[in-house]
Amino acid sequence: MSKVVLYGTLFCPYCFAAKHLLKQKGVEFEEIRVDKNPSLKQEMIEKSGRFTVPQIFIGDYHVGGYDDLSEHDRSGKLDTILTTDLAS
Repeated sequence: MSKVVLYGTLFCPYCFAAKHLLKQKGVEFEEIRVDKNPSLKQEMIEKSGRFTVPQIFIGDYHVGGYDDLSEHDRSGKLDTILTTDLAS
């Protein structure tokens, strides 16, 4: 399984929802709290081109935010991304 990274903040409801969805699927992930370190927020913006949290990456693949993650899950694409070279 590819490494999953979630950039987020402590009090973001969409971050909570994304973490919940990943945990339900049994996916381990690294959480990077951008509210604790502004340089990490800048890193997130540079990598994703987006200013909002969460921003989720599976390997080198930028999934997007919670809505994107949820749509990938509903369409079945999330399982494919998690288990194939598409994410590396």
